[in-house]
Amino acid sequence: MPDNEEKALIAEQRKWLHTEIIKRGILAVNANGIATNADKANAPSCAIAANIASQLMSETHERQAGQTSGSKFEAIIAEFLRQTFPRLQHVRPGEWEVMQLGNRSTVHTSSFAQYEHLEYLQALTNANAKLKTIIGNDYIIAPDIVVYRQPVKDEELNRPFTVVDDDTARLTELRARNSDHPLLLASVSVKWTMRSDRAQNSRTEALNLIRNRKGQVPHIVVVTGEPLPSRLASLALGTGDIDCMYHFALYELVRAVKQYGEESGREDIMELLGTLIEGKRLKDISDLPIDLCI
Repeated sequence: MPDNEEKALIAEQRKWLHTEIIKRGILAVNANGIATNADKANAPSCAIAANIASQLMSETHERQAGQTSGSKFEAIIAEFLRQTFPRLQHVRPGEWEVMQLGNRSTVHTSSFAQYEHLEYLQALTNANAKLKTIIGNDYIIAPDIVVYRQPVKDEELNRPFTVVDDDTARLTELRARNSDHPLLLASVSVKWTMRSDRAQNSRTEALNLIRNRKGQVPHIVVVTGEPLPSRLASLALGTGDIDCMYHFALYELVRAVKQYGEESGREDIMELLGTLIEGKRLKDISDLPIDLCI
């Protein structure tokens, strides 16, 4: 590429993401050759993860605690989205915000227009123990990352020409005079690895978002660094809950799985990964900002 040719935004930010993951020790290889996203008790997982780490030029140092790696991975994914999606104004205009939610965050699902009724339901169940035992609190969802926008003022709606007046469009929540709650565009569940039942929490969150909303369903996606195709398939296969799963290094994963499959004779692993990709259930992280424009 000539030096004077503009570099692609998504490609540059994907490179930044991988650099940060290595720099912050999220992806690393310990003295035994085990990558931080590998299951040390699973040979295919170790081989594929080590191959990905090698492709991304990971430095060798010890594994971090899973929770620390997970929260750092969330922060990097959130920053990647901030540096990409809001800049696509020519495709998806709006004043977009990307926020990583934590246990102490004052923002939760009921903060958004589609779910504001949950705040009232929460107050009712908190005040009535019998009601709480019947309903429970499974409707309370805490996504890892949210993408949202504020309602639009009439001045902005009417800027190119008069779109709204005092007599019409009095219920739409995109109009600021009708609602002061932001609108949730996307819920992003982030899983550095997928072990046992933990990954299924993403499916539960997705179903709750679908069932409990009033209005438009937000994009519901999962971002992961899991190297093993079978574990990816446990969440990615099927439709009706999550929109799609995104891998932080899908191109590198494909090469690693292909090499492992050829060396071990495990064609089934290559076929499974191919099924996920061809079935549009697994994409690269670079696809996510563009898909949010839909």
